[in-house]
Amino acid sequence: MAEFILEIGTEEMPARFVPKLAAELEKNFAKLLGEAMVENDGVATYATPRRITAYVSSIADAQRQEEETVTGPPTRIAYDDDGNLTKAGQGFAKTQGVSEDALFKMDTGKGEYLAAKKVVGGGKTADILPDICLKSIESLSFPKKMAWGNYDFTFGRPVRWLLALLDDTVIEFSVENMTAGRETRGHRVMGPGPFSIANAGEYFSVIKDDCKIVIDPEDRKKTIVAEGNRLAKELGGEIVWTDGLLDEVANLVEYPKPLIGDIDSLYLELPREVLLTSMQSHQKSFGVQGPDGKLMAHFLTTLNLEPTEVSLVKKGWERVLKARLEDARFFWEADCKIDMQLWLDKLDNVVFLGPLGSVGDKARRIENLCGKLAETLGASKSILPGEIEKYALAGRLAKADLVSEMVIEFDSLQGKMGGLYAERSGKGEIVSQGIYQQYLPAGPDSPVPSSLSGALVSMADKVDTMAGCFGLGKKPTGANDPYALRRCALGIARIIMEHELDIDLETFLKSAQAAYSDDIKWKVEQGESLDNLLAFFSQRLRALFSGQGFDTRAVDAALGAGFNDIRTLKARLEALSNFTKEDDFEQAVLTFKRAANIIRKQGDEAGQDLTGNYEPDLFEGEHEIAFGTKLEEMAPRFDDLWENNDFAGLMGLLRELRPSVDAFFDNVMVMADDANIRLNRLNLLKALVDRLGRLADFNALQV
Repeated sequence: MAEFILEIGTEEMPARFVPKLAAELEKNFAKLLGEAMVENDGVATYATPRRITAYVSSIADAQRQEEETVTGPPTRIAYDDDGNLTKAGQGFAKTQGVSEDALFKMDTGKGEYLAAKKVVGGGKTADILPDICLKSIESLSFPKKMAWGNYDFTFGRPVRWLLALLDDTVIEFSVENMTAGRETRGHRVMGPGPFSIANAGEYFSVIKDDCKIVIDPEDRKKTIVAEGNRLAKELGGEIVWTDGLLDEVANLVEYPKPLIGDIDSLYLELPREVLLTSMQSHQKSFGVQGPDGKLMAHFLTTLNLEPTEVSLVKKGWERVLKARLEDARFFWEADCKIDMQLWLDKLDNVVFLGPLGSVGDKARRIENLCGKLAETLGASKSILPGEIEKYALAGRLAKADLVSEMVIEFDSLQGKMGGLYAERSGKGEIVSQGIYQQYLPAGPDSPVPSSLSGALVSMADKVDTMAGCFGLGKKPTGANDPYALRRCALGIARIIMEHELDIDLETFLKSAQAAYSDDIKWKVEQGESLDNLLAFFSQRLRALFSGQGFDTRAVDAALGAGFNDIRTLKARLEALSNFTKEDDFEQAVLTFKRAANIIRKQGDEAGQDLTGNYEPDLFEGEHEIAFGTKLEEMAPRFDDLWENNDFAGLMGLLRELRPSVDAFFDNVMVMADDANIRLNRLNLLKALVDRLGRLADFNALQV
């Protein structure tokens, strides 16, 4: 076994490229080694802005050998009438590299064919690696590639050197004018090199000690966090860490050196969100907060070297950040002088989406929807009658900050600034929180709005976009979702469930459609658009619950029973999922599916009008009477459990009911000759199926 190292040296890559390239190189290189039958202990990859490295700690010196059987032409073509090989047979032997004597006949099930056994593999790894290295490099993907010089080869950034070593042997391959060798380059300032690597085993020590490179991104992150925490602790504070920014900073540097800088305390008058955004978005720096959670007059940045004059570098960073903070202070003071009504007027001149009017129109629709939602929820969420207009106002002002000076400069603060401005102008907590939290959740793992007003504004905003886009025929196709409609649907569903909102989904979607002006020319008729929206929600809910580990059968069964009440859907699904794990699950499903199938075939398909109303006086025999009696006794308990969302209790009720249903099927002829008795029995089953159908679509539970 040997060690192997491959390094691709480049000009500085954007930070967002770096982790993706490492993961992609690991996957591609491992796959190619497997296809080449080269045994190894796994591929590890590392990346910095200037290099991508693949390392195999143990790799076989030669390919694995395997014997395989290869079929050739049919024997009727491979041999002539005298039993001698034809040109086709001789050509097959030559192509496979075997003697003619080694050929044999084989019955494949489709006829008799000429065949040969041959040994594949066994080649030297050193001879195979050049092609694997080249293919691995060529297979790396980028959002956009670039060319340089007069070369045809393209890459994310210009490639400057290649290193490939199998133990102490150079694996030679070329990319345009560059041929792989044993030289690497280090930090541009602290260890530029080039440095010669004697063998693959000493690569990492040279990279660390001579090149002054921290090659592992996780090590770079740990260094930044540990040193940042130490520096902040000396000041009596702590760093405001942001995972996304930490990942980005770690992939911007090769030799992380955290440094604390200072800002003028007058800037602390700015909102926390503004200060942190100025530090993070422009300067890739972190804020420092005190024990009370308030920001301190310091920031943490990460250098890419060990400076000779720390004070000079520190002063430079402070000067640049000061300019940004000065701009932010100007925007804040200018915006605070503006009446929000002026911004609302400006929104009428900002286009929302083609035929759907302006952002001002959208704000009025959100206002309408928020008011209706607040009125619908009313007592269930302790919304006082006088507060409904505040929820509506939150919707009306939701998009006002889009034309503010601050958001024009820092677009990531949209919503947040509107909430701060509303709070500052005395609009109250309902309005300010509704505006501030309107863009939550921002993704599948981000939190939903914590406030009820934030939840309602977020839902209204999202459903308005969905209703408009679906009406214009812009529903997502494949991976294409330019208006983030999947995220909108998932966000609405999560908000309803986590806030336990008693909302009928279909009614909510119809309200969103009705909020649009009558003069909009829809490309999809509104009834069809509503059906598409409901189907889309069903797909997103299925993906959500399947992703949470629920059995797809249980998910489909729960959704098949209806999902207008998303609030209780998960609880119903959990009870159904537990039911599928019970010992009597399969028999219970067969029993209830039998009832549903009879109703479908004898009712819907036969055109028979079944109401679920039956006459006990028409019951015959103890088993039919027992079933009818049990169903009657169960009805009020079923309704009570349903009202209290006790779905586990409902599943238990079905288990209790099943013996009488089984006895009915075993001893009673449903399709009796007497038409009145037959219809009565069908309606008895219809009453059962109607209740079952509220819990689950048992036909979806394949057993």
